[in-house]
Order: sequence, then C-alpha cells, then structure tokens
Amino acid sequence: MYIHGYLRASTKEQDALRAKNRMKAFVEEKGFRLASWYTENVSGASLQRPELLRLLDDAAPGDIILIEQVDRLSRLDEEGWQKLKHLIQEKHLVVVSLDLPTSHMALATHAGDEFTLVMLKAINGMMLDMLAAIARKDYQDRRRRQEEGIAKAKVAGKFRGRQADNQLHEKIIELRVKNRQSIRDTARLCGVSERTVIRIVKLKACS
Repeated sequence: MYIHGYLRASTKEQDALRAKNRMKAFVEEKGFRLASWYTENVSGASLQRPELLRLLDDAAPGDIILIEQVDRLSRLDEEGWQKLKHLIQEKHLVVVSLDLPTSHMALATHAGDEFTLVMLKAINGMMLDMLAAIARKDYQDRRRRQEEGIAKAKVAGKFRGRQADNQLHEKIIELRVKNRQSIRDTARLCGVSERTVIRIVKLKACS
C-alpha cells in the first residue's frame, strides 16, 4: 500500500506549503510515509485535472489518496462526482481526508472485525458523498455572490475586471522560457495548470 498526496493548491505558495506540511505530519503520526505528491491549480468544479488523472493512472489497487479537505478533491456536480468516484473505485483506491475522521481507518493496522470494516466503509462513502455535495453547494453560492457583486460594480461603474498577476507571469516565463523547464514542471513549481503556462507563454511571445 502506497499513500499519494493530492494538493489542489492556490497560487499562493505559503498555502500549498501549509497544507502539505499538515498532510505530511498527519501521515507520520500514523507511522507511514507519503510515496508521492501530485499538485495542481485547477478548479475543483472540473474533472479535467491532469495531475489528479495522472495519480489515478499511477496508483495501484489498495493505494491511498490523501487530501486535506474533500473540496480539494471535488466541487463537481453530481454527474462529475459519480464519474470521479467510479474512476477511484475502479482502481480500488481509498480516499483519506484530514477533515473526515471516518476515513482515517484506512491507516489503522487493526480496524476491527469484518463487520466493523464493512460498516465503516459504508459510513465513509456516505460522508464523502455528503461533503462533496456541500463543497459543490459552497462553490455555487460563492460564484453566485461573485456574479452579483460584479453586476453591482458594473452598474456603479467600478468594475475593472480581473487583473493580471504580473509576478506569477514573470516566474512562469523565467522557468519555461529562460530556464527551459518543461510545461509540467513549470506548472507544478508555480502552482498553476499546464494550460495556464501555455497561455502565458503565448501571450509573452505575441507581445
């Protein structure tokens, strides 16, 4: 059994580091070590996540996917969540989330008799479904409030649109263009998606 850490982190490196350290400490307290890390900056509302899909491809049956919170894994709608669950179950993988204590049993060497294990698995599955639904609802509510705020700002003539993160753009250009890092490594080091790296490099080439 191998434990794979999955971080869907923001572009703020300190946030990604905090989550990573918390997950690492949790595993070490249980007497295990993390075998690998998969990090990306892609919306949890989309199933098009290269690093998550790579994790699912790399992992072997019985391996564990460790996340900090369920919303790091999914803010998908019901159809998307069911597809992701199918991919996980098809590989016989186990999801352990720091915010879901019932999932921690997967790291216990003696979790009890067979009946207890079956019951805990059923409860964990139900809790995962519930937290995934809550994460989706929270995502939709925040998007709605954001759209309402933008609409009000436009009426008041105060909406300026999304401003470019020049510091992030410069870092991507430095790694990809000047240091000739691969697109995947550049995306990982900057905490963004590979698509973002490609877009920013193209913008730089056209400027």
